[in-house]
Amino acid sequence: QVQLVESGGGLVQPGGSLRLSCAASGFTFSNYAMSWYRQAPGKERELVAFITRDNSTNYTDSVKGRFTISRDNAQNTMSVYLQMNSLEPEDTAVYYCTVFHLGRRYWGQGTQVTVSS
Repeated sequence: QVQLVESGGGLVQPGGSLRLSCAASGFTFSNYAMSWYRQAPGKERELVAFITRDNSTNYTDSVKGRFTISRDNAQNTMSVYLQMNSLEPEDTAVYYCTVFHLGRRYWGQGTQVTVSS
């Protein structure tokens, strides 16, 4: 059973940093690309960053140079991370970890990130 559990969200001032984590289980983690999405109030869910199984990465334009996605494929870890620096109020959203596995997209429960002074 695929499970994704996000953590690391919180309240941070503009210019601050947060590191989100997503612990994965129930599938062969190292074989799959992983993504982070976010959804702000009143807006559609959007792709923030993804990382392939070979560690190639891509980012939406608004976070390039500020966010870094990474992964740890170790069997006892199996996690994907999102390091977020220079946070802006526009980054406020619920952040979701996701994987497309055997024809279905799985989502975690999300973690709230609020950027406010």
